[in-house]
Amino acid sequence: MPTDRDPRPYLIAPDPAAPRLTRAVRGVDHTGTEQEISVVEERPLTIYLNAQEIVTAMTIGDYPEYLALGFLRNQAMLADDDEVTGVDYDADLEVVVVRTARQTSHEDKLKKKTRTSGCALGTVFGDMMEGLEGLTLPAARLRASWLYALSARINTTPSLYLEAGAIHGTVLCQEDRPLVYMEDVGRHNAVDKIAGWMLQEGVSGADKILYTTGRLTSEMVIKTAHMGIPVLASRSGFTAWGVEIARQVGLTLIGRMRGKRFVCLSGEDRIDWDVDPETVPDEPKKSRRKGAGS
Repeated sequence: MPTDRDPRPYLIAPDPAAPRLTRAVRGVDHTGTEQEISVVEERPLTIYLNAQEIVTAMTIGDYPEYLALGFLRNQAMLADDDEVTGVDYDADLEVVVVRTARQTSHEDKLKKKTRTSGCALGTVFGDMMEGLEGLTLPAARLRASWLYALSARINTTPSLYLEAGAIHGTVLCQEDRPLVYMEDVGRHNAVDKIAGWMLQEGVSGADKILYTTGRLTSEMVIKTAHMGIPVLASRSGFTAWGVEIARQVGLTLIGRMRGKRFVCLSGEDRIDWDVDPETVPDEPKKSRRKGAGS
């Protein structure tokens, strides 16, 4: 079973040393002792689709192009047959403009907003269930050993979470290998960055697993389904609507995944129980991040 010493590199991994992502702040602890800690930066990013302003998101500021593409794709503002002719990022203005070959207008969709339960006040536009009618995800098999291997590798990977906390992580995986690891203050942003990377690189979700530290809400399930990914796993728990939608679209949904324990509430018939949980090592204390509640 691969571990944190797995030699296969990530395609994209967190860079906790990146200077723009954290800031050193002085304060005092519970004893009154002065100390300096790293805190995560937040900055606004305004996303345009052609000439239309769509949203301003609060984000840590890395991979803005992927975030913009993924957000628009997951909001069904970019269709499967849309030709993206350019993605322009202005760091000074903190603006991303996504350009398409066809003219777009989403005024009606923008009028209808739903604030989600995501941290940083996630927002979706239009009908949340739009595009799910008739959608059935591939009935991909899942080995329990892959889940244990992924958990061991991901939770010991150097990250902003281990450096500063107060952040969510989302990882695109294939079998027992984590491929792309994104972090952000909102779990929806981290997922959108992965969706943008998949769109830009032409990567299919049919044989992938999406791992997240956030709750398995309706928003997370819907985004995963739109990305064509048949398995969603989290260290955190579920919402009833998230489970209901997962069962509707055939998504394998796994939560409370910590150490040798996990719970599957959708798609349990697609799991191959190829490992005895008692043979799985306990999770090291250093890597016991909490399943983020928002």
